[in-house]
Amino acid sequence: MRRVIRYVHGRAAALPFGYPPAVVLPGHACLVVVAAVAVAQRLAAGVADWTLVGGLLAIVPVVYLLAGRPVPDGGRPLGVAVCALLGTSILLVHPVANDLAPLILVVMLAECAAVTSARVSLTTAAVAALVPTTAAALGHLGYGLAFSLVTVALGWATGYIIRTQLRLFEQERRTQAERTAQAADDERRRIAREVHDVVAHSLSITLLHLTGARRALQEDRDVDEAVDALTDAERLGRQAIADIRRTVGLLDSEPSKVRPEPGIGDIDELVTDVVRAGVPVVCDIDGDPGSVSAATGLALYRITREALANVVKHAPGSSTEVRLVLGGGAALTVANDLSGALPEAVTGNGIAGMRQRAELLGGRLDAGPDGGRWVVRAEFAPDDVPAEEAR
Repeated sequence: MRRVIRYVHGRAAALPFGYPPAVVLPGHACLVVVAAVAVAQRLAAGVADWTLVGGLLAIVPVVYLLAGRPVPDGGRPLGVAVCALLGTSILLVHPVANDLAPLILVVMLAECAAVTSARVSLTTAAVAALVPTTAAALGHLGYGLAFSLVTVALGWATGYIIRTQLRLFEQERRTQAERTAQAADDERRRIAREVHDVVAHSLSITLLHLTGARRALQEDRDVDEAVDALTDAERLGRQAIADIRRTVGLLDSEPSKVRPEPGIGDIDELVTDVVRAGVPVVCDIDGDPGSVSAATGLALYRITREALANVVKHAPGSSTEVRLVLGGGAALTVANDLSGALPEAVTGNGIAGMRQRAELLGGRLDAGPDGGRWVVRAEFAPDDVPAEEAR
């Protein structure tokens, strides 16, 4: 019995119209039951046995489907309609009291309207309405004509509603898939931006340390200074590897144990690393770091790191000032003296990433020359949730 149920369920699921078996199987069962009852009514009334042909003809599409025969997408509705129309016409040749034969047309129209266009289903409904109309004209209709036509219209409306619901469901599923793909793209872009920030900053500072070590050995023959520079380069390299592993680890399905995200309290250490690399930087943080949320603190840290990395890349050795004012929001300024040409691209990946970070949190960022200096300004409105509460 279970094998039979699995087989029937599988055949219903193989339909090319996208309906689940829970929708398809009840319709098939209803068609078989109505046809069987219509035939039984005639046999009980003692009418001609050849009316069995009408009942069998009405369920031929169901038998054909369960037999495993392939059915083209457009062939099944046409086959169901033709068989139902012919079968019902044959059954109505010998009408009986409380005749259920017209209900075959109702089930047929429900299936046709559910899987075909409105034009095709309405044409089929018009042809189906001719069957009880003709039977009533010949005196072979057990019910009133108006009642039969209403049931035919009800069958079409039921199928049309099911088809509309399926189309809305498919549209929602496509929309959800697009949203999922968009979210995945946004996450990939975010991770790419994180990796860019880590690599740009860490490698720039590491290269400065390595340059200092080389000059200490090549020009000054100062081994101790070279060792200090190499030690700092090694520390920054290990830190960069750890940051990259943590960032790329976000792609894994399972959460990993990572250190807390950096914030305002880590800006001093960031500036110290740059100073050790030979870039004169003055840092001034005014206000309470707890007055901003953790998200804003992370954004301020990332923007500061990217701005200092740009200084190291485009204007190494230039005097730089980092000023952060907290309270009633946050205002960050990173300014350095221009040495020679302007940075290669004001709209490069680094500046675009900083601007996007600020805008995602409702802030704004400007970067450009100002009075002989290159200035990066980021402003954030007051946060609703302070950093302590966010933790």
